[in-house]
Amino acid sequence: MNAARNQLAYFSLQPPYPLTNFVESIWMMKYHKDEAAESIIVPDGKIDVALLAVENGSFEMFISGIFTGPIIKPPFPKSTMFVISFHPIAAEYIFKQSFADLKNARKKLAAGYWGFCEDDLSDFDQFYRKACEIIAVQLKKEIDRRKKKLFELIYLAKGTTTVKELSEQVGWSSRQINRYFNNWFGVSLKSYLNIIRFSNSLKQLKNGDFYPELNYGDQSHFIREVKKFSGVKPTILNKNKNDRFIQLSMMPED
Repeated sequence: MNAARNQLAYFSLQPPYPLTNFVESIWMMKYHKDEAAESIIVPDGKIDVALLAVENGSFEMFISGIFTGPIIKPPFPKSTMFVISFHPIAAEYIFKQSFADLKNARKKLAAGYWGFCEDDLSDFDQFYRKACEIIAVQLKKEIDRRKKKLFELIYLAKGTTTVKELSEQVGWSSRQINRYFNNWFGVSLKSYLNIIRFSNSLKQLKNGDFYPELNYGDQSHFIREVKKFSGVKPTILNKNKNDRFIQLSMMPED
């Protein structure tokens, strides 16, 4: 998928199977403006590993957990960022660590993490291949069928299903599922479902459709949820002045 709008360029690829169980996409973003500009990232329910280089010579790698509200990105001009966006299930099977302490937070990674360095930002195709190889090496444990099915159902329903329905379909008690989500990701399953539903509503908001389509109680409920996750009303989100909301800017035009 390609997208370019004003001074923001974006390109994304999906990994090969079976990495699709753990990785949503591997993508790059280039910001070409000379002046610094504040941007906002809204919750999407992913765990991200990012490499970021700013034209002034600074470089860093960081990892972020699940966000439950809008995050203001530090304003910096002319930059390149390569990102691996993971489904939360990767916490256990790829990273082998809990991300509960990284809820609404990010952590700087040590130089050389997973063998990545600033030179990797020179060629996205090469970075993509390297990332896929590295992730495949990390995968040594067979995925629990209940967890695999749980996330498949969440994404298939675009977050509109309920904890009770998921529990019945997966054969896993609601209490156990919520313990799993809180222990590994720092959020309840219900909260995660709301994030996924909001994320799937972004396309209609970008297109100027403000009628709730994804099983919201009513218009007021929809507006409240949009404000909760983006910090603004649907109409402001739709205008996306100065490409302020990164995910909307990266979406291709219809």
